[in-house]
Amino acid sequence: MPTAPTLRLTSTGAKSMMLAAIDKAQEFGIAVTVAIVDAGGHMLLLERMDGGRFHTVHSSTTKAVTAASNRRPTTTKGAQGQDLDTLHAIGLSLAAGADRWTAMEGGYPIFIDGHCIGGIGVSGGDWQQDAAISEAALQAIGASSGGG
Repeated sequence: MPTAPTLRLTSTGAKSMMLAAIDKAQEFGIAVTVAIVDAGGHMLLLERMDGGRFHTVHSSTTKAVTAASNRRPTTTKGAQGQDLDTLHAIGLSLAAGADRWTAMEGGYPIFIDGHCIGGIGVSGGDWQQDAAISEAALQAIGASSGGG
């Protein structure tokens, strides 16, 4: 077949995710930035909470893009899940582009019915808080961070 149907993240879905993410960040008492991108890494929503540091705009966006592209949570592992030393991680970021790949935790792909429909990136908390905020956002639309 020369074509295949695809699922996509709607504006309504992205807004539901954003509300859940902001609520979870408020539970932690922290100000974060949340970026939500579509499956192609294009921005759907971005919010920097009051008090959020300005550098978190770039890091949350890069996390979301990386997660959507690799179709797995962002981590210090490479695109194939291999361990990376610091120099390799930096080299990969430079090769892909500093706005297209990161080894920082806090980015999650958005999977529905085995289809990756986008990515979410959270920046501003520690890595466990960023992860919990992302997971709350995924749960808000019945999504997961894995293709299963």
